[in-house]
Amino acid sequence: MKGFRGTLAHRFTESPLLQLRLPPWRSRLIAVLILSSFGVLIGRAFYLQVLNNDFLQEKGESRYRRDIEISASRGRIADRHGDVLAISTPMKSIWAIPSAATLTPEQTRQLAALLETDPAQLARKLDTDKTFVFLRRQIPPTVADQVAALKLPGIGQDKEYRRFYPTGDMTAHMVGFTGVDDKGLEGVELAFHGQLLGQPGSRSVIKDRRGQIVEDVGSIKAPRDGKDIRLALDSKIQYVAYSHLKQAIAENNAKAGGIVVLDARTGEILALANWPTYNPNNREKLSGSQLRNRAVTDTFEPGSTLKPFTIALALDAGKVRFDTVINCAPGRLTIGSATIADAHPHGALTVAQVIQKSSNVGAAKIAATMPAQKMWQMFDDVGFGQIPHLGFPGEVSGRVRPWKSWRPIEQATMSYGHGISVSLIQLARAYSVFARDGDLVPLSLTRIDGPAAHGATVFSRQTARDVRAMLEMAVQTGGTAPKAQIPGYRVAGKTGTAHKLEGGRYARKYVSSFVGFAPASDPRLIVAVMIDEPSGGKHYGGDVAAPVFASVMSNSLRTLGVAPDLPLVVAQSAKSPTVKAKL
Repeated sequence: MKGFRGTLAHRFTESPLLQLRLPPWRSRLIAVLILSSFGVLIGRAFYLQVLNNDFLQEKGESRYRRDIEISASRGRIADRHGDVLAISTPMKSIWAIPSAATLTPEQTRQLAALLETDPAQLARKLDTDKTFVFLRRQIPPTVADQVAALKLPGIGQDKEYRRFYPTGDMTAHMVGFTGVDDKGLEGVELAFHGQLLGQPGSRSVIKDRRGQIVEDVGSIKAPRDGKDIRLALDSKIQYVAYSHLKQAIAENNAKAGGIVVLDARTGEILALANWPTYNPNNREKLSGSQLRNRAVTDTFEPGSTLKPFTIALALDAGKVRFDTVINCAPGRLTIGSATIADAHPHGALTVAQVIQKSSNVGAAKIAATMPAQKMWQMFDDVGFGQIPHLGFPGEVSGRVRPWKSWRPIEQATMSYGHGISVSLIQLARAYSVFARDGDLVPLSLTRIDGPAAHGATVFSRQTARDVRAMLEMAVQTGGTAPKAQIPGYRVAGKTGTAHKLEGGRYARKYVSSFVGFAPASDPRLIVAVMIDEPSGGKHYGGDVAAPVFASVMSNSLRTLGVAPDLPLVVAQSAKSPTVKAKL
């Protein structure tokens, strides 16, 4: 049996059926292929990791490399003398990557205390599906350093700028302000946003999984700061205009007001102020009433300040002369079913006296001698009904209806400033035709260093000088604005008093205004004043607005060093015939 098992075992292992019939070269080929594959893998790894590691490095950096924007500083805004009105100061913004910002309750409290926010509110910001959130914008660098010292995961910071306005509410409506993203929202900040805004740069950094910068790779593009803007505004004149306007609003218990000061030679806006106003450095409680740049965005019926334009048109057309007599008795004029009346009845008045006494009847009779189309064209030529295009938000064109729809009574009322609306900046500019020799000067927000501007001719040289003499009479004794006089200077100007329209009806509320220029012998400045709804017992432009004009003009002329053109004794006793003779 034993022998039999041995025989079977021997035969089984040596059976030809169980022998491997593969050729010997095949196994060697497989071994070579396996070894070659390992060699290729090793070579490829060596190539990628040693000889050419750009590919793997790019893949790694794509996950952790970031291009960070480098903020550019917004350009400065300065007045004509270089005094800074708006400047950007370096600040920091604190941000978070919520998925990486795993803060303990104690860390949350510490961060909330530095950011001056509620810990619960901060926790809600971090508990979000967003990939990126701002925790606080524009904080001082010292506070940002304290945040960085906490070394909180997922919390980072970037450099940005915050706008600061050294002159505060005094120049708020002129300069305007920017938003948190450094975008101009009001005033010059908006009008010159494209020039003031810089071009941000960028740099590459490596961040870890928590968002922390671990390596600064290098700068890609350097930031380019914005362009500085030099305004025509004179800070000294602006202060005078602002302070006297504010005082007049308080004394007359008025709702609001505005003032504009122009350089008659260049058209530069030397001052522009409104009340109420606001502090652009702290706008938390800013209201619409404070924000309105009334000198540009609000319109009003200018009243008698428009009479000089009606008279100038008639003079140019040869309808009247300086001394033509107009019968204004008995102080009323009926046209159709409506009656026009003077504040004080007058008899026969010369054309010059129509301006001096501010006769509505006289202006209406003179307007009736001219075609409506000519009158409309004159309004258009001096800029009424047109947007000033200064770049301020909310600029208005005012309202001048098409001449074809005018009725005789409407043409009559427009001759003395009713049934037409203008902005204060439009009215101030229009008076440049009288302060100059009949041409309308373009306005400029920026300083003009070249030659004086030349405008389009509206009236003849002689007409402008004749109206200038009439406006000088209006400021003298016997006129409507003796309170506009300035010792030592010849002054020319016109008062305006108009009822306000409410619900389509004229209410017992007034807009008081005065527009004038000085020195009348060689006009340098134009000042326009508007007081809205004075309720302190006075409402005539000569009582409410003219004193503001006198104070602002007097101080401004002395600030500019403009020489007096009239001895003090003559300024107190000058009469209209003498005034005309000196022109």
